[in-house]
Amino acid sequence: MVAVVTAAAQDQWRLLDVQAHDIRLTQIAHRQRSLPELAKIAELEKKRQGIDDELVVARTALTDAARELTKAEADVEQVRQRAARNQARLDAGQGSAKDLQAIQHELENLANRQSVLEDAELEVMERQEAAQASVEEATTRREAVSAEIAEAAAARDKQLETLSGEAEGEKRDRETAAGGIPKELLALYERIRENSNGVGAARLYQRRCEGCQLTLPPNDLNRIRAAAENQVLRCEECSRILVRTAESGL
Repeated sequence: MVAVVTAAAQDQWRLLDVQAHDIRLTQIAHRQRSLPELAKIAELEKKRQGIDDELVVARTALTDAARELTKAEADVEQVRQRAARNQARLDAGQGSAKDLQAIQHELENLANRQSVLEDAELEVMERQEAAQASVEEATTRREAVSAEIAEAAAARDKQLETLSGEAEGEKRDRETAAGGIPKELLALYERIRENSNGVGAARLYQRRCEGCQLTLPPNDLNRIRAAAENQVLRCEECSRILVRTAESGL
């Protein structure tokens, strides 16, 4: 073991309190990122996007059907008006017998044409009704999913508010715990913690480093026994500050 800095034993022990607060802050941050509501909202938003895609298709079909229906109605009305004019001429007996016969023949053709156009108009109307039903059904589903998202978001916000409160409390307690620690020791702790998965100081407990969970070999233990109480020691395996306590097993 190599002494990096020196600090009173009680200041080294206080590092363990700071470390405990830092661990809890890390856990809180993880909980904030891992709330079940976040995954649920993401899933629901994906579902809503799928419904939005359906709505685009259904609304496009509805618009197309409305345009086709307008044209179909105009075509039928045009044939009806022409048939009405011819019928009026026929009823009035205007023209020669040959002309009246031609008018009668055209009326028959117009009747057939009108029948075909009305069938086409009916088919468009049915498609329009189906598209309208699809729009309404998808809209209803979208509203239901949106309500679920709002409910999940409210639950998420409540959880985040609670966790934020916990984090603020931990930060205050950490600041208190770190308040009397020498700046050099605290800076060393922060540097190590940044490069060691958030753990900068670990207790030596029953001859085991609680940072890397490895039992120290006899040579390292002998060095620790020979070190002065105010020496700041580092674990040879994980490089974390190794804090000695009455339970170190030395």
